[in-house]
Amino acid sequence: MISTEGHGVSFWSNTGRINVELADGTSLSFFIKVISDDVGRRMMHGEYESMKAIHKLQPDFVPKPIAWGTYESVPNTHFFLCQFKDMTDEMPDPDQFTARLAALHQNSESPNGQFGFHITSYSGNLPQINDWETSWETYFTKSMRLALELELEAKGPDPEFDTLVPVLFEKVIPRLLRPLESEGRSVKPSLVHGDLWYANSGIDVDTSESLIFDACSFYAHNECKPIGRSKCMGIAVTHVRTLKMNLVNGCHFATGSAPSIWRHITITLRFPRLRRIMMAA
Repeated sequence: MISTEGHGVSFWSNTGRINVELADGTSLSFFIKVISDDVGRRMMHGEYESMKAIHKLQPDFVPKPIAWGTYESVPNTHFFLCQFKDMTDEMPDPDQFTARLAALHQNSESPNGQFGFHITSYSGNLPQINDWETSWETYFTKSMRLALELELEAKGPDPEFDTLVPVLFEKVIPRLLRPLESEGRSVKPSLVHGDLWYANSGIDVDTSESLIFDACSFYAHNECKPIGRSKCMGIAVTHVRTLKMNLVNGCHFATGSAPSIWRHITITLRFPRLRRIMMAA
């Protein structure tokens, strides 16, 4: 090992760069996240499995994940280790970025044809329900219920919930999502990043290619978070429109699936609420 230094910013962990020199004189650098407690251990494991799944499909779109684990000398402290990529914080080229994102969604295949993931992944410090489900409506409903339960835990009772929540689950979600899986239509479970916003993307200084990181993946409707979170958190409207064109041109939507309606429910119901929960926790 040659040196270590702090690098990057995280709400939940300490982050740094490790510089080493191999026996043959080759220099390498790694990025490391370090976090404590059992929740931190599960967060590191979830991120490793998420990044591994994306890297297997598109190895040039994410830094290569190397390992996760627990320090032998500090058993309550855990880490995630990956390839170090020197990145700029500029917005990526919309055509290149969205073409890569669309390819991830189109080329991925759920291992069992269902929605979910083989391990719990974390959006920030919040767990996602990743139990396998054959129906997108069922999976989304379970995830939405968890988001609302976490909000009540973080913020306390809200009288509006007593009125709005039953309507949401009994009328709104079924009316908007059930048509996607009715009358012969179906939704393809696609591997999604899970927490895609401008701070989780960058441009590789060496290759000028766009990169994504900090994934909390699962198999979902292709518009589940890539457009919803990105639009909410600052990725340019141009990126959103270009992604939509790439996906539609790739025949990724079910016939009659009304992607604009799906995007509306995704953006307005779940993501701003999750961000508020994380900030309160």
